[in-house]
Amino acid sequence: MKIKNIVIAGSACFLTLFSCSDINENVYDKYQPDSFYGTPEGANLALASVYAEIPGDFERKSVPGVGYAGADNGWYDMNCMSSDEQVIPHRNDGNWQQDFARLHKHVWLPTESIINNTWRWLYNGVFKANLAVELLEKSNADPSKIAEAKVVRAFFYYLLIDDFGDVPFYTDNNTTVDKIPQTSRKVVYDFIVKELTENVELLSVTKGGNYYGRFNKWAGYTLLAKVYLNAKVYTGEAKWNECLAACNKVSEGGYTLHSGDENATSPLGNKYYELFGDVLPDDETILPIYATLDVVSRNIYTNRSLYGPHGKALFGFDTWNGTIVPKDFFLKYALNDIRRKQFLVGEQKGGFNYTLDVASLDDPGADPQAGVRNIKFYPAGATSGGGASNDFPIYRYADVILMMAECNVRLGNPGAAKPFVDQIRMRAGLTALDANPTLDNIYDERGFELNWEGHRRQDMIRFDKFLLPNEFRPESPAYRKLFPIPTSALDANPGLKQNPGY
Repeated sequence: MKIKNIVIAGSACFLTLFSCSDINENVYDKYQPDSFYGTPEGANLALASVYAEIPGDFERKSVPGVGYAGADNGWYDMNCMSSDEQVIPHRNDGNWQQDFARLHKHVWLPTESIINNTWRWLYNGVFKANLAVELLEKSNADPSKIAEAKVVRAFFYYLLIDDFGDVPFYTDNNTTVDKIPQTSRKVVYDFIVKELTENVELLSVTKGGNYYGRFNKWAGYTLLAKVYLNAKVYTGEAKWNECLAACNKVSEGGYTLHSGDENATSPLGNKYYELFGDVLPDDETILPIYATLDVVSRNIYTNRSLYGPHGKALFGFDTWNGTIVPKDFFLKYALNDIRRKQFLVGEQKGGFNYTLDVASLDDPGADPQAGVRNIKFYPAGATSGGGASNDFPIYRYADVILMMAECNVRLGNPGAAKPFVDQIRMRAGLTALDANPTLDNIYDERGFELNWEGHRRQDMIRFDKFLLPNEFRPESPAYRKLFPIPTSALDANPGLKQNPGY
């Protein structure tokens, strides 16, 4: 059972920072404002406001698409639907809008609500982080707390430059939207690296417990590794050695791969799928999103994928009949790969039949049972079709292992990369590679291991695969590697310049 956490209703913050078993009223109004945030309670409250922005929050109807993952119509959908791993087709029975198909076909527009939602969410996170840094610094809070706020701010800016390139940049909230300068991707990248390298060592080394869902030292180094991994995309200058060094720091945290052994109590038959369940195992999970059904966030991804009557037969409630896995992505999995168990295709118990082929994404759309379905996040604690209590892995050690493999290959040392790739493969029930890995081997393995976890678009761009044609679209123009600045943002700040091509 998950530990209950505190909901601060007045600030709309879910306090993932600490749990309690004794609820006593704490009187804070005796503190001076400049000293309150220097107390443990005040520092936790300041950080809670920032962390509350990370989970997907399906209930905030006034701000749809809030969160990194869990809900829909936000960052996760924008980055995952534009890749080759998933898409929601418009159905020929009239269900589902067509913006997901536009993302997958690389014909999205600057007016897309999903793009606007993502932009608003990220800048809401930046604003909250700026405020937390200011409050904590003025109160002379514990340096580790100030460092934590700065690292979370760096996380939001990293996501911004990854999606949008040159972005409005500010660290002081005492300015108006129309005055925030658009700053080059390289300058913001340098800021992110500086913030991380100056602050990661100050973070806690605690794993799990009160730090479940927070940036500890190891999550901070994983973020730094991800930034370095994509440095050539962001700045034109590769940082493979730096990425490898950051990954090696993560390895000092004592992480290992979670077991892939058979497990009869798992709905998918292997302990591997515990990595996507209710509370994620901390042997491999580095940074999760905490989700508790009907309390904070939720995980909709299996519910959104299955055909409604099929979900009713399995779980007792109608599911959404949305997301599918494109045929070419699914067919690359080996038949004996335990990770293939997450996919449903062909005849299912109860008389349902998911076809491999999908004739159309948008006009006239797909048949109701067309497309491979994904149950990686097999619903935990779900009592209705609204979502599930599965937590979401932002970072896990398998990703770090594959980053180390990639860096070694790119640095001309594929022999050093092979044991890393083989670890991942053998956990999945496969044999070791017959030869040293190529970049294509690593690209494929990242897809097999990390699908539906938010990494694929970024990987496709870094491996020069993102623009390639697929069964639903021709080759894409190069400008599609960036999303457009939303029209609403351009209207609010006349100083912004739209990305080329839009």
